[in-house]
Amino acid sequence: MSDLHIEIVTPRGLLFTGEATSCSAPAPDGVFQILPEHASLLSLLSIGEIKFIINGHERFMATSGGFLEVKANNVTIMVETAEWAEDIVIDRARAAEERARKRLAEKEGIDAARAELALARAINRIKVASHI
Repeated sequence: MSDLHIEIVTPRGLLFTGEATSCSAPAPDGVFQILPEHASLLSLLSIGEIKFIINGHERFMATSGGFLEVKANNVTIMVETAEWAEDIVIDRARAAEERARKRLAEKEGIDAARAELALARAINRIKVASHI
């Protein structure tokens, strides 16, 4: 069985290219897994955790959503933001969570949807960082 070729692209450019045995990603209706020889697929990604098995080891990445395409063992992940678990600064993520909670508590004069997304992203980053 061959590996998957993974490319992760953000607006800042190519973040990662390499081989993985599997990839699990968050979609609006739940997490799905991609293995070699997976059928072609285009999926929306949600805020969540992407898990890769690379050289027999799990690697985790926090993402704020985007798209994932599978075609002939090539997986292209196009996301607004992506951060490896080991690169997440926990104190910064906790501060972002606290700011978002304070904004949501104000209830007036705020963009509630934006604050809820900021809170979800912060909580996700903290969760993903817990894997290291």
